[in-house]
Amino acid sequence: MRNVDAAGLGIGDGYPPRLMGVLNVSEESPYDPSVFDDPGEAAAYVDEELIGEGADIVDVGLESANKRFEVLSAEAELDRLDTAVAAMESVSGDAVFSIETRYHEVAEAALDAGFDMVNDICGFADPEMPRVCAERDVAVAKMASPPDLERPGAVEDVDDIYAALEREGLTDKTIVDPAFGGWNEEKTLDDDRETFDRLREFRALDRPILVSINRKNFLRDIVDRSTEAALPASLAATAMAVERGAHVIRTHDVAETRDAALVGDALARDRLRTADGDVTVEELDVTTDRELARHLDRLGEGGTVGNGTTRVFELGGLSPAERDRLADAARGTEATVAGDAADDRRLLVGTSAAIAAVADAALGGSESLDAALTTVASVVD
Repeated sequence: MRNVDAAGLGIGDGYPPRLMGVLNVSEESPYDPSVFDDPGEAAAYVDEELIGEGADIVDVGLESANKRFEVLSAEAELDRLDTAVAAMESVSGDAVFSIETRYHEVAEAALDAGFDMVNDICGFADPEMPRVCAERDVAVAKMASPPDLERPGAVEDVDDIYAALEREGLTDKTIVDPAFGGWNEEKTLDDDRETFDRLREFRALDRPILVSINRKNFLRDIVDRSTEAALPASLAATAMAVERGAHVIRTHDVAETRDAALVGDALARDRLRTADGDVTVEELDVTTDRELARHLDRLGEGGTVGNGTTRVFELGGLSPAERDRLADAARGTEATVAGDAADDRRLLVGTSAAIAAVADAALGGSESLDAALTTVASVVD
């Protein structure tokens, strides 16, 4: 994983999860507690409610990205930048300041005025944005989006989200954002849930991952809660997102989200990451063949070299004949069937391809074993 330095703040593997708090100077933004048009009041909010509660980054929005509102021009965003700059200059606490915009002109002006990084909600739809960020050597969050300055995040399918993040390339200091939320009418709650389920795949982009899931609809739907009552669902998902590889969590609820992120980080599986002279070793966070294929593709091997991820299945309630049949089917394959002779359980361990071969060879023994192996085969397929 290529880590990112954002104005001295390390982001990526080996660093604590970073919290991105939100400040809006856009009157149309839907979350009232974060909206200010007075620089002094905005600065007090940042000091007390964001930095004071653990935010490492303050993301300042000049307009709402909600699809219900008309998109502002670069000129209109620039008209609001003075308020954002005045608020930033009045803050007494220490944080990295990020400007949320889709326009390179606005990013350039904000960086000139003292902002530290950029949050591009249109994913380099403005082709000059990566040049500006690379030339200034600043971190930039790239949100998955079509190449359209008026359609941020309007991507549904996970494979298309991944392709959108690859489009226009990545700077050395890019942080990728798979864009959770209802950015267009076609994007469903199931789309967001699948993206969350496949979050580890985005690690193959070799950049830190940012997620913005605070009180999102796909979480509220699971627990049947209003936005106001959805904080516990957001915190549960935050811990899971960090465990699955997220490095930056964008949130309005900084203190609570900080705790959830730290729990997710502390309880995540330890993976080897070391350097011996010029040689580095990193254990990849790979749990499925699809995740493996992403990494193979990144290294130029092509995503077709799959079936290489080790999977482990426990089958219980097996009769002696079923246990013998399973063991016989594994002979001559790269899969392993393990278990005590007196126990009715067996572990089936191997690559997806090897497990599928065992499942196919063991069919025909009994109805219950056949049903179990058919289910296993469908999972590894």
